[in-house]
Amino acid sequence: MRTSKINYFIVGLFVISMIVALVVAVALLTGRTGATDSYHAYYSNVTGVKFGTQVVYEGYPIGQVVEVNPEEKDGRMRFRVDFDVIQGWRIPDNSIVEIAAPGLLAAVTLAVNAGDSSTALDPGAEVTAQERSDMFAAVANVAGDFGDLSNNYLKPLLRNVDNTVLQIGEFLQAGGEGRMIAADARDTMAMARGVMSDLKDRIPSIAQKLESILGDVSVTSKRLNEILTPQNQQKILGMIDNLNAATQKFDTVLITMNSILKDIDDLVLDSEGDLAITMKESRYVVESISRNIDAMTQNMDGAARNLYEFSRQIRQNPGLLLGGTSPEDKGAVK
Repeated sequence: MRTSKINYFIVGLFVISMIVALVVAVALLTGRTGATDSYHAYYSNVTGVKFGTQVVYEGYPIGQVVEVNPEEKDGRMRFRVDFDVIQGWRIPDNSIVEIAAPGLLAAVTLAVNAGDSSTALDPGAEVTAQERSDMFAAVANVAGDFGDLSNNYLKPLLRNVDNTVLQIGEFLQAGGEGRMIAADARDTMAMARGVMSDLKDRIPSIAQKLESILGDVSVTSKRLNEILTPQNQQKILGMIDNLNAATQKFDTVLITMNSILKDIDDLVLDSEGDLAITMKESRYVVESISRNIDAMTQNMDGAARNLYEFSRQIRQNPGLLLGGTSPEDKGAVK
């Protein structure tokens, strides 16, 4: 009887020890042992996130999710996720916490991607959240894009290619036009080959001519370099300066000529100027002379006859100049 009680005591002690060990193991696995610091983040989708979800820092477990509460803001529902981490664990203030799954079959975790800031978040602060990247949704979107590409682009492209091939076949078989075109194309290619062969034969002579031209250019360049010595360059620059000076002087002469022409225009066009008065007086003199020209002509004619008679008498009897009498006219009748 006493032995059975000892056995029962030993079995009960073993069961109690196993229960305590199980509690300790669960506490260690859930990260609820020791003091903790609380943080929170906001998400629009918390699929797979619940109480006990593990929180990892760059892959290292540091805590767990404590509570998930829905909140409404600006007419939209979002979810506040509160989680505890090991007390004193430093989280940079530019860190990002993301809902992630390490593998296809792994459980969802709250992964903290550490930032590079030297300032740490205070306990109870909000950690910047990043929405979960759903690999299956991404694969489904890619599959949808491929389906859209196949339906809207690949199939019409294949139909167009098929129609084009059929049209080319019909063209080649209808009336022999395609064959004629192919024959013309072959003839054209043959001509092209002949031209290329001829060009190939002429390339050496063309190259020689190009070398000769390049030699002439080189000689010309050398001559130009010889001509354009620093002294000649100075002379050319001096000629250019002289041309500029001559141009300036010519501009001055043109300005002076313009001034003279302007003065002449003013002199001619001025109705009260000296030239206009002179022209009026000249016109009056000419009109007076034209009116008296006949009388003047008659008087000049008479004066000319008298002068002619006077000179005739002087030639016959020069003594008339001294007051003598005229010579006897021998031809007179007695």
